[in-house]
Amino acid sequence: MASNAINKGINTATNAAIIVEVTDGNFEQTVLKSDQPVLIDFWATWCSPCKALSPVVDQIATAYAGKVKVGKMDIDSNPSTPQRYGVRGIPTLLVFKNGQVQEQIVGLVKFDVIEKALNKQVG
Repeated sequence: MASNAINKGINTATNAAIIVEVTDGNFEQTVLKSDQPVLIDFWATWCSPCKALSPVVDQIATAYAGKVKVGKMDIDSNPSTPQRYGVRGIPTLLVFKNGQVQEQIVGLVKFDVIEKALNKQVG
């Protein structure tokens, strides 16, 4: 298993859900150069709404396995990227496609809100 993966029951052989730990250091390669849409969850350990959103992001990763890359970025450990993209409140979800932000979702939202945003970018 890749060292940059957050363990979520990853099984790349069956294309099951994988959630990548995105950092300031790997952001360009992982997100901007991705050949598929990327959903990034900007979060922090002290953020209660972020913790509540985490299982929803996990469900999204499973539902969109092979179609959308899903990553999480701890804003306390990686301050440059959130600042670069104007992330002022968390949780914030950004959807990237072809290296550009396509969607921004702020706050604790339900699965269908994220699904609607992703469906615009997939296919």
